[in-house]
Amino acid sequence: MSAAAPTVVKLGGSTLHAMSEAWWDDLAEHGRDHPLVLVHGWSKPLRELRPEYSEPSAILRDRYGNQSRWTTPQVIADIKRVSAELAEQVIGLLEARGIGTERLVGSDGLVSAGEGERWWWQDKQLVERENLVGPITGVDPGPLADLRPGRCHLVTPLARNAAGQEVNTDADRAAAAVAGATGAADLVLVTDVTHLLIDGEPVHRITAEAAAEFRDRGAKGGMRKKLRAAGEALDRGVGQVVIGSAPVTELLAARTGTVVTRT
Repeated sequence: MSAAAPTVVKLGGSTLHAMSEAWWDDLAEHGRDHPLVLVHGWSKPLRELRPEYSEPSAILRDRYGNQSRWTTPQVIADIKRVSAELAEQVIGLLEARGIGTERLVGSDGLVSAGEGERWWWQDKQLVERENLVGPITGVDPGPLADLRPGRCHLVTPLARNAAGQEVNTDADRAAAAVAGATGAADLVLVTDVTHLLIDGEPVHRITAEAAAEFRDRGAKGGMRKKLRAAGEALDRGVGQVVIGSAPVTELLAARTGTVVTRT
């Protein structure tokens, strides 16, 4: 592995289509001097593929209040389908800017998952449902060994569990695990909001402890997952986590977005 620490960037599935040419120019400029690992989501293209994926019934909530997409073998196949299309687009955008890019599917030996929750709320009752999701238990950095400036690895965050099943994982938390496994200095969570908001006010810098407290008392939906991922990345040795919607170099320089630090 290169001595240079990579920058890990998670691209939300709802934001990929909105990235400007200038945004990709900025990422490529950063990538000429730093190894890049991109972890992508797929929420928007998956919903566009089949109308039923936009229905409330497509989302399950476990007994602890955590949300998850109800993932069946058909959903896994559709995730792989839309992810392949997204990967083709991203690879084209980066290689046109001189950044050699390789796609890795997490379930092909990169990301391991544990046993998923089996009890879910449905019609105000807890019922047992098979759901092909699982918490990340490890990342093998071996497939990411060729980390060097001018090169990018694009990760599709599926995983494989102990039973050999291909399972869905949370992309933010997958990015955190990849960042920790590769010794990343920075994790950038690119989303469709400019800052974390607390009581309606933008937060420019916050400690992991304060972020976790807000996560548990007031954060909702996607931001709750991002704050959990930020804490996990910092626990794994990542230097800082930045959340925002700007070009990567702007976020890393803390000119915008929210920076989450250990202390």
